[in-house]
Amino acid sequence: MSPSPSPAAAPLAVALGDPAGIGPEIIVESYLRTRGESAPFFVVGGPQVLRAAAEARGLDCPIVPIAEPEEAIAAFAAGLPVLAGLDVSYRPGEPDAQGARLALESLGAATRLTVAGRAGALVTAPVAKSELAALGFDFPGQTEFLAEATGKSAGEAVMMLAGPSLRTVPLTVHVALADVPGLLDTDMIVAKARIVTAALSSDFGIAAPRLAIAGLNPHSGEGGRFGSEEADAIEPAIARLRSEGFDVSGPVPGDALFTPRRRATYDAALCMYHDQALIPLKALEVDEGVNVTLGLPIVRTSPDHGTAFDIAGKGIADPGAMMAALRMAAECARMRSAARADA
Repeated sequence: MSPSPSPAAAPLAVALGDPAGIGPEIIVESYLRTRGESAPFFVVGGPQVLRAAAEARGLDCPIVPIAEPEEAIAAFAAGLPVLAGLDVSYRPGEPDAQGARLALESLGAATRLTVAGRAGALVTAPVAKSELAALGFDFPGQTEFLAEATGKSAGEAVMMLAGPSLRTVPLTVHVALADVPGLLDTDMIVAKARIVTAALSSDFGIAAPRLAIAGLNPHSGEGGRFGSEEADAIEPAIARLRSEGFDVSGPVPGDALFTPRRRATYDAALCMYHDQALIPLKALEVDEGVNVTLGLPIVRTSPDHGTAFDIAGKGIADPGAMMAALRMAAECARMRSAARADA
């Protein structure tokens, strides 16, 4: 048996996502737009879905069935390589259990191939969490699934949203806003800041990462007048990180953190809750935003949007975020491989 290729040299694995969403059509369009410049990639499952999605969008995209991931590199010039075996009928905008099962099987298989080193990185198309939950998928999202699948705890997998001009990290993610204050503590903030800093160095090539940490309350609590979370958890975390040599600023009020002048002072912003991180990213990078999972032994990216069932199959979904996710996955895998070689 030949040795596994290095992550930087192996093709990227793409999980199909929900076949009733926009995933299939933005995958095929991303292939056509980037095949001359991007790293080779293959899709796990759904050759019939992808072929039909291309036809519905009016695209001439040859689908090349492959039996092994290693075949993708040679096949990439001829068409979109698809690891055959899993499929359903293409029914855009009509999610069902059969499609959710395909999405889950594709995600699982693509993850296993990436963990085994047969794919250089994992790119996941959007899934419908409610449809997966009906099948017994007991995770808040794909990030938590990937943590368990790679032998990490949920707390070790950190979601980062990245675009050309901004990177944000929600320290709490899919939880009710009312629960956020009780989930914030100094140890958690410090642990996630360490993970983010390490990933910015190894996967993004930033030698000395700079972090900005947001406050939770208006005006970062204004000395305790509007809440105590800054004094109780956030400020002690910043002090500890600085004592360890990290370049950290904050707590920065949420309404000041994303101004152009402030964005120039940090490489990633650590935010206290989901929307504090995602609203500015989506406002600024709506068509190029990428969801990157930090802290895993594999590189994983995803377009920062959902399944968009309402526009699926109508030919209007923008492939920009999927193209950005593919490019970022390849670059992060290359950076990580180079960092390991230099270690």
